[in-house]
Amino acid sequence: MTLGIIGQAAGLFAVTNIDDILILALFFAQGAGRRGSTRKIVLGQYLGFAAILAVAVAAAFGATFLPESAIPYLGLLPLALGLKAARQAWKHRDEDGGDEGEAPRSGPTAMAVAAVTFANGGDNIGVYVPVFATAGIGGMSVYAAVFLILVAVWCFAGKFFATRPVIAKALARWGHILLPVVLIAIGLLILIEGGAFGL
Repeated sequence: MTLGIIGQAAGLFAVTNIDDILILALFFAQGAGRRGSTRKIVLGQYLGFAAILAVAVAAAFGATFLPESAIPYLGLLPLALGLKAARQAWKHRDEDGGDEGEAPRSGPTAMAVAAVTFANGGDNIGVYVPVFATAGIGGMSVYAAVFLILVAVWCFAGKFFATRPVIAKALARWGHILLPVVLIAIGLLILIEGGAFGL
């Protein structure tokens, strides 16, 4: 029974978080060569995912923190972070005479990673709540434990992809452009799919 729940939890996590590997790879590329950036990214990923779990568990027990109509507006977080990253990339380009081969000087902060993780997890909450509600407290604990272990695996995978020579070279050259584009796209997708602002 527990092995079955572990397998279901692993499958559910993989399906609902596959896009996070790309985002993590971009964050790791942005933080490459910056002291403490790996720790900040991992901490941010755990903070963001812990918040997703907390909301999903609370909702499964019937104490919803956010009304369902508010969830699409979480898209404003990655949208704002993407616009900020785009502004920084543009500013850095001007300062260095248009050299597009270098990323902005500052690496990602733990809170920025947490905000993007949480905002991108709005759909995860919708999937986790019914699963948690039917799993009971014991099953929910197994799901949460498996999810938290797999967050570390996802962080490792994101860093692995960001440090492969071909991928690292592409991310080093284009990551400062790709990160804002991905964040803005995620934000817009969350807003549009959720019908925020009547979209």
